[in-house]
Amino acid sequence: MTAKDDARPQQIDPSAIARLNDRFRTTGVEGMLVATAGVIQLAQGALTAIVAEVRAFDAFTSDNDPYGEHDFGALAWRGTKLFWKIDCYDRNMRGASPDAADPSVTLRVLTVMLASEY
Repeated sequence: MTAKDDARPQQIDPSAIARLNDRFRTTGVEGMLVATAGVIQLAQGALTAIVAEVRAFDAFTSDNDPYGEHDFGALAWRGTKLFWKIDCYDRNMRGASPDAADPSVTLRVLTVMLASEY
């Protein structure tokens, strides 16, 4: 639910959002981690290993990060293709954050999923 539509204020700097997304993704601080059923059903220890790979991810390109917000990535774990994404909600989780560059009004949620669950 990152604001990627025409309603997004144009003055928001995507690099500010990217910095906050990177901080959250690499530390787990100030947000929530969600794993889909498919990820949970992988081998014991899979989630820990996958989260470590997500935290280390830095292969952002214009193809996988067209808005420059560092809010999506793809990786493989033991031959299984996975996606992760960061959504920015308002603090009540009732909708998109009014300003994803402002941590005081934003709750970040990192979802890790099988590519087939996207």
